[in-house]
Amino acid sequence: MDAATLSGRLLIAMPGMGDPRFERAVVYLCAHGPEGAMGLIVNKPATDLRFADLLEQLGIKRPEKGARDIRVHFGGPVEGGRGFVLHSSDFASEGGTMRVDDEVSMTATLDILERIAEGAGPRSSMLALGYAGWGPGQLEGEIGQNAWLTGVMRPEILWGRANEHKWGAALKAIGVDPLGLSPTAGRA
Repeated sequence: MDAATLSGRLLIAMPGMGDPRFERAVVYLCAHGPEGAMGLIVNKPATDLRFADLLEQLGIKRPEKGARDIRVHFGGPVEGGRGFVLHSSDFASEGGTMRVDDEVSMTATLDILERIAEGAGPRSSMLALGYAGWGPGQLEGEIGQNAWLTGVMRPEILWGRANEHKWGAALKAIGVDPLGLSPTAGRA
């Protein structure tokens, strides 16, 4: 990872952020640079849409046997109708996969959904509808205002099924006790 980028890292929402869409959110940053940042919330499952329903809407057939199911997540408030699959780097779609780092890639083409539905595709994956985006300097400003902590990606946080525990696990992975956090920011 380049020292000037947060790509491949986790953003962990601080208590009292003020935006309910990001309350206790863990965001995996797919891209970060001078032009802004883009990430996917990895711990907020969509409550009203299942993978099978989405496949049906897209006209993707599921086999009788060997079909896989993955959770659909709220990836962020931008372009909520657009899907992104965050996945292990053992899968690549020609021209449709962005490799974030050695372990994680992101694909936004239908072929990955077809592969997952038929039981193939990447070893680990999660589907997100929408994304979190920041303009130039915006994320750095929010970090400076103590809205976010940054952490390292851990496979159990990214791919784990226990979404309700990911925020606490991400904090503990960087040595922060969630019970010790205050919802008010301050400066020493």
